[in-house]
Amino acid sequence: MSDYTQLDVRHDGHVAILTLNFAPVNALSRTLNDELTAALDRISETPDVRAVVLTGAGKVFCAGADLKGRKDVIRGPGDLPAHSRRTRECFHAIRECAKPVVAAINGPALGAGLAIAASADVLIASTQAVVGLPEINVGLLGGGRHAMRLFGHSRTRRMMLTGQRVDAQELYRLGIVEACVEPDRLLPAALEIAHEIAAKSPAATKLAKHTLNTIEHMSLRDGYRYEQDMTALIGATDDAKEAQRAFLEKRVPVFTGK
Repeated sequence: MSDYTQLDVRHDGHVAILTLNFAPVNALSRTLNDELTAALDRISETPDVRAVVLTGAGKVFCAGADLKGRKDVIRGPGDLPAHSRRTRECFHAIRECAKPVVAAINGPALGAGLAIAASADVLIASTQAVVGLPEINVGLLGGGRHAMRLFGHSRTRRMMLTGQRVDAQELYRLGIVEACVEPDRLLPAALEIAHEIAAKSPAATKLAKHTLNTIEHMSLRDGYRYEQDMTALIGATDDAKEAQRAFLEKRVPVFTGK
């Protein structure tokens, strides 16, 4: 059972499945924003969870910001900066979650929905998925900086300046998603990846994600030096010693996350 009203949370072994569930289009409301942030923060400190699958209920992943609810959130001085801060921290909560996040994009991921997907570690798409930045059509700006993590210069600018949407087949062709599958295969395919991650050392995957986040904008020399330092830390863990013993003994390792 979920503790939340617009977010469904369930567990499949060591994998937490988070489903955006705010009908009709899973728009990022104040409530959904805060619930998603809280759930990811909780997961970061839940040892039994080793990976996350993030998807949307119904036919839409996330249609973007909740424009209808905007008037109830932004009423006076100070409300807009506070709203902006909460929103960007929600995306950072995905990127900074200590556990790897697999985004299962079941349908349109627009604006804030694109930012949510781009903040995940591994992306997989249904054939019904599209991503886009439609904010130009309502006089706003969207997740251009998040789109830059997925797309090149020209495509990002075309999307932001025209509202162009990119479908799942093109996302796969560009190497942005790991697979493009039929809707009924989306969650099983995402869970397969998540369980593969969850079978690894929790200590190693946690530090590996942290390392990737840290070195993303570093130079090659500085980034690889940092990675070498983190490798040394991982090598000193009990999990690393267990992995080496299991390899020599030709058995499945039993990890403790220490």
